[in-house]
Amino acid sequence: MTLTSFLTFVFVYALAAGSPGPGMTAIVARTLGGGFRGGAWFALGVIFGDLVWLTAAVAGLSAIAHTFYWLFLAIRYLGMAYLLYIAWKLWTTPVKAEHIEAGRVESARRLTMSGLALTLGNPKTMVFYLAILPTVVDLDHVGLAIFAEIAVAVVVVLMLISAGYIALTLKARDALASTRARTILNRVAGTALAGAAAAIAWR
Repeated sequence: MTLTSFLTFVFVYALAAGSPGPGMTAIVARTLGGGFRGGAWFALGVIFGDLVWLTAAVAGLSAIAHTFYWLFLAIRYLGMAYLLYIAWKLWTTPVKAEHIEAGRVESARRLTMSGLALTLGNPKTMVFYLAILPTVVDLDHVGLAIFAEIAVAVVVVLMLISAGYIALTLKARDALASTRARTILNRVAGTALAGAAAAIAWR
């Protein structure tokens, strides 16, 4: 893989990953609800999901993905249902002063798995790896070394973009420390998650 091809992939991938969509919307919402920890662990799940799709694309599994469309459809709607559940909790759970100080506690595994499930069922991610990626990278000539290069690029780009979204979200979150403000913030986060779920269903 030439340097030009690699930089082209990084550029196209950064544009696709950084554009607002269900994944980044969910990261923002989880950061609003659970602070840096919530956003970071969810982002880790998103990264795992992208690596799964990258592996599938390089291994030539796009045909299998189409054959087992019902399985990916089920994952997609499970992810959507989970987002709606979290959105409902954010809207209905009362905010108390001690909750603001302690932060929302949710297991790292649960956050990561929800990020993974969302990415596996995200149509935007599917389209990139199964349709756009083959036009940027010659998948028929991707060996282990090239795969490793692309995988590292995916991880680094997603980490940087996620960190940017999380940092900006935390600034807004920290500025709203009162109980009333945090209630409004939780409802904004819940609405954002519901919107991400709607985007998944619509596509």
